[in-house]
This record gives sequence, structure tokens and C-alpha cells, in this order.
Amino acid sequence: MQVYADNAATTKVSQTAIDALLPCLTDKYGNPSSIHSFGQAASREMENAREIIARCLNADPKEITFTSGGSEADNQALLSAAAAGEKKGKKHIISTAFEHHAILHTLDKLSKQGFRIELLPVYQDGIVRLEDVEKAIGEDTALVSIMYANNEIGTIQPISEIGALCKEKGVPFHTDAVQAAGHLFIDVKVQNIDMLSLSGHKFHAPKGSGVLYVRSGSVPLVNVIEGGAQERGKRAGTENIPGIAAMAAALKESCENLDANAAKVSAMRDRLIQGLEQIPESVLNGHRTNRLPGNVNFCFKGIEGESLLLMLNLAGIAASSGSACTSGSLDPSHVLLSIGLTHEVAHGSLRLSLSEYTTDEEVDHILATVPTVVERLRAMSPVWESMQKGK
Repeated sequence: MQVYADNAATTKVSQTAIDALLPCLTDKYGNPSSIHSFGQAASREMENAREIIARCLNADPKEITFTSGGSEADNQALLSAAAAGEKKGKKHIISTAFEHHAILHTLDKLSKQGFRIELLPVYQDGIVRLEDVEKAIGEDTALVSIMYANNEIGTIQPISEIGALCKEKGVPFHTDAVQAAGHLFIDVKVQNIDMLSLSGHKFHAPKGSGVLYVRSGSVPLVNVIEGGAQERGKRAGTENIPGIAAMAAALKESCENLDANAAKVSAMRDRLIQGLEQIPESVLNGHRTNRLPGNVNFCFKGIEGESLLLMLNLAGIAASSGSACTSGSLDPSHVLLSIGLTHEVAHGSLRLSLSEYTTDEEVDHILATVPTVVERLRAMSPVWESMQKGK
């Protein structure tokens, strides 16, 4: 049996997305900036997609800027807020220690330009505390950027409360919602979100399409890609019409089925958690219930995550040991270190991420396979042997 349990890295493209994409390859293939009928057909497709996505977020279509994905959207959000803040003499940015590297690396870049970056702790349960955010906000704060849900351990942050606090303090609020969009409730007006990033391939659209939402009147966007006047002059380059159309269709379908999908997927998640925690010396990472419906993340002491993944792959199970963007690194996950795990324990992590396409039979296969593989690896592990002798 083949089991795909790496949906946090990328998802299978849905038939709905494919059906929306194909006409843009065969019939509506014009450049949306062209004035002829082919170009205008493509432009109408793009603006229809913009309206669909705006409705899913409870935004205005003009607040939606299309990007190549979540990383570009994150970069543009932070650089725009930093530029706006600098003009007002505000050079303090608040974020957390376990953000995606698209955020953290951009913050590193800004710190070298004289910005003061404050990374808040997320504690053992992987959740930032509202009082820490409130305490950190000062007169010189240009932006608060806190992810909606973590890509590795799946923990959901108090976004509505943070949004309300930032509105009260008059500070722009950005959230990286790449893992949340299509899976969790999002309403940018109700939640007081000023800027939001999302990526289509996390909710069954093709790779290469994303969105940056910016509330009108909040933060003026600066270009991170120079060139033409596409996207109201805020993002140069011919728009990816097939990807945009597919992304809108996939997000609409995901939002329409949000509650049913969450109930189904979280039931499978909980069954996995209950089964895997029976393995001796296993640690569930992050809050047990306040997490994404499809996210399961464990550390198994005494083994290496890479070896675990290789053996699971041989058994037909595709999983990961952390973020897909850092899968080539031998360093332990910065997310796991941020919640207090040691380097040694963090090296033995396993992330299983499910979707509505996952079946109960596939969950059964995972539950039957992982304990056996962990036991086999521990039998070969000098670290595990040393741990047992030290008891």
C-alpha cells in the first residue's frame, strides 16, 4: 500500500483545480495585459479568480495581489511593512521563534538594515501568549507578524486575539496563513488581519500560485520584483493564469467543505496520536488538540528522523521530519528547538500530515508500520542502547 502523509509539504491537485486549469491552457491562453480578445478572456478569468479568493477571505478583490506562492508573499509583506515603518521612524518588528524561514530569513535581512527584531517564545505547547505580544508592542513597532498555524507541529495561534490587540495599538498585523488557508476559518475583517499570505499548493492547487492580501489603507506595498505594471504595479511579471484559476477553484471548494473535512481529518489525526503515543519514549510535539486537523508530529527518542523516513518510504509511507523547505539540512528543526526539545531528541522527529483524501485504511497501515520501524531502528542504535543502560 502506498500512503501519502506529507500534505503539509504539498498536496495532491484536486480534480476541481484541474478542471479550472485546463481551459486556461487550451482556450484562455492569452496574456491578460493584451487588449485583444484572447488577452481579455485571460484577464476576465484572473479577475473572476480574484473575486472568488476575496470572498473566501471576506476581503475586497482590490486587496488581493497574486504572487508565486507563500514565500514571495511573506517577503513582500515584511519588506513593505518595514519600508512604511521606517518612514515613520518605527524600526521594531515582532514575530516568533518558530516562523517559516521565508519570514525568519527576511527578518535577518532587515536586522542588518538596522531593524530591531523581537522573536517571541512559543513555549512547550507551541503557542504564543497574547500577553507576550502586548508586552512587546511599543511606540516604535512597525509590524507584528505571527503565523496562523505552524507548518511542522501544526499548532494554531490566537490570531483573532492578536488581531484585535494590534488594531487597538495601531500596529499593522501580518499572518503567514499558508498552512491554515483552506483548512481553518479565516475572515480578515472579523479577525482584524491587515496582511495575509497563502499558497495554493497547500490546499490542492498546483505549485507556483499564491496570494498576498493587504487591507486597503494599511500598508503600501513595495515591489520585490521589478518590471511591468502587473497587479496594479505592485508585482511585475505576466500572471500565472492557469495556476490562479486553479487556486481560486481549489480554495472555494476547500472553504465550502471546511467543517466536514476538518471533522473527518481530525478524527484520523486523533487516532494516529492515540496509537503512536503507545510507542515507548515517544513525545507528541505541540498542543494535543489546538493544532491543524491533519497534523501529527512525534519525536521518538534514540533514533534519527532521516533513517525513520527512509524505512517508512520502503514500507510505502511518504512522510517528513520537518519543513520541506529545509529537508536537505542535517540540523535539527528550529521549530522543535523553539519548543524546548534537545538537539538529540529533535533529530528523531516524524511529521505525518493528512488530508481529506487520506483513508482509514491508510491510517491503519501507518499505525501498523511505525512502531515496527521504530523498534528496528532502536535495535541498531547505540544512542538507544546507551539510554537503556543509563536507566
